[in-house]
Amino acid sequence: MTALLELSNISKSFPGVKALEDVHFSTDAGQVHALVGENGAGKSTLIKVISGVYRADSGTIRMNGETVTFESPHDAQAAGIATMYQELSLYPELTVAENIFMGHAPMRKAGPTEVVDWGEMYRRSEEILASLNIHDMDVKRKVGLLNVGNRQRVEIAKALSLDAKVLIMDEPSAALTESDVERLFDIVRLLKERGVAIIYISHRLIEVFQLADKVTVLRDGKFVDSKPVSETDEDDLIRMMVGRTITDLFPKLPSEVGAPVLEVRNLERHPQTENVTFEVRSGEIVGMAGLVGSGRSETAQCIFGILKPDSGEIRVGGKAVTIKSPSQAMKLGIAYIPEDRGTQGLVREMKIRENLSMAVLDSLTRFGVVVKRNEKRLGNELIEQLNIIATSGEQVVNKLSGGNQQKVVVGKWLASKPTMLIVDEPTRGVDVGAKAEIHRLLSELAQQGLGILMISSELPEIIGLSDRILVMRRSRLVAEFQREEATQENVGAAMMSDAIAGNGGNGGATAPEGEAA
Repeated sequence: MTALLELSNISKSFPGVKALEDVHFSTDAGQVHALVGENGAGKSTLIKVISGVYRADSGTIRMNGETVTFESPHDAQAAGIATMYQELSLYPELTVAENIFMGHAPMRKAGPTEVVDWGEMYRRSEEILASLNIHDMDVKRKVGLLNVGNRQRVEIAKALSLDAKVLIMDEPSAALTESDVERLFDIVRLLKERGVAIIYISHRLIEVFQLADKVTVLRDGKFVDSKPVSETDEDDLIRMMVGRTITDLFPKLPSEVGAPVLEVRNLERHPQTENVTFEVRSGEIVGMAGLVGSGRSETAQCIFGILKPDSGEIRVGGKAVTIKSPSQAMKLGIAYIPEDRGTQGLVREMKIRENLSMAVLDSLTRFGVVVKRNEKRLGNELIEQLNIIATSGEQVVNKLSGGNQQKVVVGKWLASKPTMLIVDEPTRGVDVGAKAEIHRLLSELAQQGLGILMISSELPEIIGLSDRILVMRRSRLVAEFQREEATQENVGAAMMSDAIAGNGGNGGATAPEGEAA
């Protein structure tokens, strides 16, 4: 059978960098084809070649067996290729319908001229959305007022309005809630049934096995292998992606657990947190699991002084404290690595050394002016300690890979020499090799005596790294598991069950203080 889209011997170079070398890729109509690889593997360059943003230096692209050449994204769209980038290309001040038909609005005659046929645009927009089982979206609503999940659905509808035969989806689930991810998967399966070929890029390997029919692996700009998903597994994909076998993505180093560095008692901030009680000891990684919206991040933000709790007690080093601001939390030895590193953890237009010094500028100044020599020395020490891959501390942060950006956030807070570290989704959006490095770093920090509260939506990460696991659901802590008794099944059940885990044989979970056991 002739492939709907086939790429042969694709190479692409930029000054000093060979981004793609002799890469092969093909996909059939009605197939979900996952494209995986570490950051820098060439995935983004390849999809930009497919979508007409870049023209390959050599190689051939065929659609239905016929050789095609794309001089621009418009050429690729005309051939039936639509691309959804991680940063959605929508106009927030325009309506849903206007975004769906941007550049190809239906027109009607009005005397000697043509004008936009608004009625037809609204009708066709509603029709396209209905075909995706989306019946709750007002096509006259401004896109900027929609949540991320609905904006993404508009992007998919836009692709269908162009009669896309191939839809490229770049990290589509990265910023979505669990419910939005499920709706996304439903739409992908619906498009597959209609014969659309989906090229699906994701760092989350679990999604490959949930959605994809076939998977292609790139490494260092080169084709490694293509396989039916049924003929591979996670260990095999990791081996192909990183060029080595990672038998332990979660290197848990032994550490000596000491006295509590953080104690939280009956913390409440309505409606996000209710009666939350737990402690974190030195040398201990405490994982906090729960669905998005369960109150995990809000609990962390109350501890760090971003949000003000309604009631409850926080003790640091055994002493009761009132934390009214992040600067006060920092003085108490608490550091917080937020979920969204791009907008909350970094200033990406600034240099690495400038980001690394941001939390400790007072210690690097003289007469109110930053001493660049001191700042540079601190930056170089942290770059070496954390193995940040960069040309130097003068490199701008937004030129780094996601994993290295995350290391810069970690380094910024390590510079403040904390005793307690809160990390919210520490490996979101980073590749599997960078994940292993960040996991190793967290384990090493615990071994050095740091107390760590780790919030994560990835159960393997929570179970693999934590000494104890707390589970939040509907604003409350509902279960606690010791490391040796935690499984994906019983932790997952506690996250989603309406009954408090700890009842009826859940593998030894205990209800936290303040909950009925």
